[in-house]
Amino acid sequence: MSTPTTEIGSTPGLRRTLKLRHLILYGIIIIQPTAPMSIYGVVSNAARGHVVTTILIAMVAMLFTAVSYGRMARVYPSAGSAYTYVGSELHPLAGYVVGWSMLMDYMLNPIICSIWCSAAAQNIIPQIPYAAWAVAFVALFTGLNLMGVQASSRVNAGLALGMGIVVVIFLAFGIHYIALVAEPTGYAWLRPFYDPATFAPGRLFNGASIAVLTYIGFDGISTMSEEVENPRRNIMFATVLTCLVIGILSAIEVYVAQLVWPATVPFAPAIVDTAYVHVALRVGGKFLFQLLNATLLVANMGSGIAAQFGAARLLYGMGRENALPRRFFGVVSPRTGIPRNNVLVLGVITLAGAFTLTFAKGAEMLNFGAFIAFIGVNAAALVHYRFRSKEKVFLPALLPLLGMAICAFIWLNLDIDAKILGASWVAIGLLVYLLMRKAKKPQAAEQAGA
Repeated sequence: MSTPTTEIGSTPGLRRTLKLRHLILYGIIIIQPTAPMSIYGVVSNAARGHVVTTILIAMVAMLFTAVSYGRMARVYPSAGSAYTYVGSELHPLAGYVVGWSMLMDYMLNPIICSIWCSAAAQNIIPQIPYAAWAVAFVALFTGLNLMGVQASSRVNAGLALGMGIVVVIFLAFGIHYIALVAEPTGYAWLRPFYDPATFAPGRLFNGASIAVLTYIGFDGISTMSEEVENPRRNIMFATVLTCLVIGILSAIEVYVAQLVWPATVPFAPAIVDTAYVHVALRVGGKFLFQLLNATLLVANMGSGIAAQFGAARLLYGMGRENALPRRFFGVVSPRTGIPRNNVLVLGVITLAGAFTLTFAKGAEMLNFGAFIAFIGVNAAALVHYRFRSKEKVFLPALLPLLGMAICAFIWLNLDIDAKILGASWVAIGLLVYLLMRKAKKPQAAEQAGA
């Protein structure tokens, strides 16, 4: 999706050549067409089925938040960061908390990817224990990032196309199975949305708090602001439409899966992380099982590598700005140009997380940080367009208020352990913030004296 540069006089700049359809495609590539499949079993067990409903509830929250992201991208067209939006519109400390929470997300993403990849690899070669696979995948993620190996946009687009084809193949097998084997009748067609035998509001919203992971990454569209035709209009529309497209596609994927494997038969702990591929085994035999397992394995490997890459750069940026100790986090290897210290630290954290967290717990903790960012962006949009900006926008107060309220409600329905661990992470961040501010005061005094 990168575009060539052009020169105006002597100053190079990016061409505004991307149209609305390009942005939507870019958003789908970031999120991936298989997004709900990795978390399907965890959400199904948490919500006692009702995965379709959790996906749709999460979509509503993300649509309001997408509007706020799109609007803030107008104000900060080159920054594209919740950290920037919140820090500039609310308070630098609030921005720091959002940035620190985002750092937790970046660190947790490779952990849950390594957990999922290890479970998926065991589906292929069960003789090799989980521990060996976990070490292997963490070493792979870390080694590739130390070498600076990253997939190109064309490779990512090709992978997304391949995933889309596999989704179509699964849906074809699933519909065939439903028509000839499951043969649901009457109300059975609606049970994926609401099953009175298993419905519990608390469980539903706990499932929705995990299902939000389906949409993580949609905010990446805002980083394309400088290459888009009419960015003030298209960034917001693309962000909203991407959430809508992913939400509808995800709802179809999990609806078919729930008709194939009703919630009255919960997934056993041994298969819950890779439950969707076991649904594929039921509808398409070993062929579809291995095809989908391999597809999701590649998808999660790519996500894990990219997330570790992003986390290392985020740590580097915080180190360079003295938000973290600069001598360790703010340096790069002179030979490779890679923030090697950060990559190695993240490798150790990923390995520790792969042995101490479950996929479900890691996903909930990741969403703890994501919701803090979402609530913050909605608050920033409310303050800017309701109280500061003279620009007229549709419902400047109501839309971000609804986004804040829905995100806060779902956030409160996270598992208590995830909230405790997430709050502990924020507390550590505040302690680091205070210590770094205290360390800066003598330096500032010395500079003033000089």
